[in-house]
Amino acid sequence: MREYKTQMEAARKGIVTEELKKVAQKEHLRVEELMPLVAAGKVAICANKNHKCLDPQGVGSMLRTKINVNLGVSRDWKDYDIEMQKVMAAVDMGADAIMDLSSHGDTTGFRRKLTSECPAMIGTVPVYDSVIHYQRDLATLTAKDFIDVVRLHAEDGVDFVTLHCGITRKTIDQIKNHKRKMNIVSRGGSLVFAWMTMTGEENPFYEYYDEILDICREYDVTISLGDACRPGCLADASDVCQIEELVRLGELTKRAWEKDVQVMVEGPGHMPMDQIAANMKIQQTICMGAPFYVLGPLVTDIAPGYDHITSAIGGAIAAANGAAFLCYVTPAEHLALPNVDDVKQGIMASKIAAHAADIAKHVPGAMEMDNKMADARRVLDWEAQWACAMDPETAKAIRADRAPEQEDTCSMCGKFCAVRSMNKALNGEYIDIL
Repeated sequence: MREYKTQMEAARKGIVTEELKKVAQKEHLRVEELMPLVAAGKVAICANKNHKCLDPQGVGSMLRTKINVNLGVSRDWKDYDIEMQKVMAAVDMGADAIMDLSSHGDTTGFRRKLTSECPAMIGTVPVYDSVIHYQRDLATLTAKDFIDVVRLHAEDGVDFVTLHCGITRKTIDQIKNHKRKMNIVSRGGSLVFAWMTMTGEENPFYEYYDEILDICREYDVTISLGDACRPGCLADASDVCQIEELVRLGELTKRAWEKDVQVMVEGPGHMPMDQIAANMKIQQTICMGAPFYVLGPLVTDIAPGYDHITSAIGGAIAAANGAAFLCYVTPAEHLALPNVDDVKQGIMASKIAAHAADIAKHVPGAMEMDNKMADARRVLDWEAQWACAMDPETAKAIRADRAPEQEDTCSMCGKFCAVRSMNKALNGEYIDIL
């Protein structure tokens, strides 16, 4: 019998859990350094007690920046086997979390397969699943129906749930009167908004928040407080709707911590580069250092097909300024369900952004591999370079496709290679060019 319900409660009681021990080791921290961060809510160890195959990770701004991958089937693309292939490929490429956003078919079976086979953190958005689970239209569902689905996901072993608790009936008037360009672009947020407008009732995730906290405490599910009013275009960034919701999320964070329930707070969205740092600082203040989980931010609206790049630019700035968790964005964003190649492109872009931010934040050990790469490049040791590369197979394929005449150089410079010339010059050797 566990002496604690959640990782936060254990940390507050001074109990060293196996998950805490593993996360401390991964982050090059002593248990004594990590424990107070978990106790204070500044680090979340998302670890449902029913997710038995979990390889635990910590999420916090002072730790290595983590990457989430969104997957799941839709009515148009509904092959769960392909989706599971994407999941395992994503984990192999270094994804720290998988969010199942399935909106069609046997969602329960797929979710249980994830929590029984996938070692990464598993997240879900229960409001998506409500219509599918009950096979009833949105307006016919009750507040109890929504809460019961949260409980079902918790029982199935998901480590974190995105719940759009921060919008209320007041938000309906704000959206109608404020005249945003893009209104609400959060899929979960739009469903909650639509349900409120059709039923005339308050947001069930806000009204019955204490009951949800009891469920999350029972299974040690981390609440990811969804940002229903995140900006969906640059023009809506940092507006009244977004900031007021964030203030409410700060209040909900405090209430969760009072019950030892771990929290992450979700953030933008689309945002001009010059606003990102300020948004990160505002969140840290309002939400008292709770880990910030951002989608992007995307720094321009006009690059469909390349939004993994617009997202990586914003993600690097966000993480360098305090974001803890980056939700990847693929080239298919705004266009289609991502395929396997899109998933890879999205993961690599997010990993590069996260790594660049970790170096800027001086996260322990972050620059170790970069230094090894520099050593390998200085001596033109290609095998050592592959060992240091984030994606060695792609690097090898590019070099093999355009092989050089001289093996110790590349086909860009050949004998004009600066590294080759410097090595020879410093060794007192003759430098042959022609």
